[in-house]
Amino acid sequence: MIRTGKKFSKPEMSRVINGDTVLAEPEIGPEKVRLDILMSEIFKSYNRSTLQKFIEYGFVTVDGKMAKKANQKFERGVKIDLKIPTLMKNADLVPEVIYEDGNVIVMDKPAGLLSMAKGEYCPENTLEAYGLLVHRLDRDTSGVVILAKSPEVQSFLKRQFQDRKTHKTYYAVVEGRPKLDEAVLNLPLARDLKRPTTFRVDANGKEAETYYKVIKSNDKYSLVELKPKTGRTHQLRVHMKYLGHPILGDIVYGKKDKRLYLHANKLEITLPGGKRTTFEAKLPEEFLDVF
Repeated sequence: MIRTGKKFSKPEMSRVINGDTVLAEPEIGPEKVRLDILMSEIFKSYNRSTLQKFIEYGFVTVDGKMAKKANQKFERGVKIDLKIPTLMKNADLVPEVIYEDGNVIVMDKPAGLLSMAKGEYCPENTLEAYGLLVHRLDRDTSGVVILAKSPEVQSFLKRQFQDRKTHKTYYAVVEGRPKLDEAVLNLPLARDLKRPTTFRVDANGKEAETYYKVIKSNDKYSLVELKPKTGRTHQLRVHMKYLGHPILGDIVYGKKDKRLYLHANKLEITLPGGKRTTFEAKLPEEFLDVF
């Protein structure tokens, strides 16, 4: 027996090959697009990173249902609503005014208040709501800060910090008692590449100098006065940690407590007009409660 062709198990496929019939085109449904991309087409005043945060915070609904992820896909034409709450986190953290004139406002920043907004949208109160930033304190550090009321004054004050013409005094409660009652720590600092948001003592780092003096102590803690000559990020916290006496409540370089016991007590600076002035923020009561 001579076979003249291949036998197909599916007769309809055989008919297609022989030209007796044509396969129907597959039906293509409406295109679906990522939610953050759809939102970037609608809410053009925000970048995609910020829109992704809005989705994460639960500010976005699609056809009345809360969106869960930025990479969810929807058809164009769905109803997307963005509702940003007016009540901000930490709205009750209001800095106290120490001094104010037509050029500057000096405030006592409470621990927990951010100095500046993180990213395009920040769902909480910050120092920037009260004036133009000249310098910053870490979120968990309390104490005296100066803000400018115009870009010209801001530049004038910033130059003093950059040229090391300001004098700052801090108080901190540290674990244990340093061997020397007072000393100058000249320990260069560099970013810790293993933990990029932190810093460490490094011989190849940038110059960092801190004067400290023990004010009082007990069998567990010491109250120390700190005067940084330089203004490196986390300088006081890293120096005291390296000395073997981390600041109480430092969750990055020490152990967690109810707060970071670091307070910016005094700031000496020249105001517009040439008047040299020292501003002071009273030491919080909890700094003395541990003794």
